[in-house]
Amino acid sequence: MLEYTVFAVLSVVVVVALELLWFRTGVFRSLQYWLAMAIVMGFQVPVDGWLTKLSDPIVLYEEREMTGWRIPWDIPVEDFAFGFSMVTLTLLLWLRLGHRPDPTSTTTTSEQRTP
Repeated sequence: MLEYTVFAVLSVVVVVALELLWFRTGVFRSLQYWLAMAIVMGFQVPVDGWLTKLSDPIVLYEEREMTGWRIPWDIPVEDFAFGFSMVTLTLLLWLRLGHRPDPTSTTTTSEQRTP
C-alpha cells in the first residue's frame, strides 16, 4: 500500500501548509533556512546511508510499504521527506514560539547586554 510513502508525503504537505496558512514565518524565503537544510542534508546523507545500505543494513524497511527508490547510497527517498518535515517543523515552532521581547521592559537589547 505504500504506507511509508503516503505518510512521508503527507508530512511534507502538512508542514508546508502550516507555514503558509498559519505560522507565516517566511522561512521558505530565507537563505539561512536553505543553508540550514543543506547542513542537515550534509549530515543526513552519510548517516542515513550507513544505516540503510542494502549490503549490510542496520535499519530495515518493509519494501512493499515504500516506493523502493533509493538515492544516494541506498537511502529511501521517503527518509528525505521525513527529514525535511522534522527539521522544518522544529524551525517553524522555534521561530513562532521562540524568544519574544518583554513588552514591559523599557531597556533596549544593547542595554540588556551591558554588565
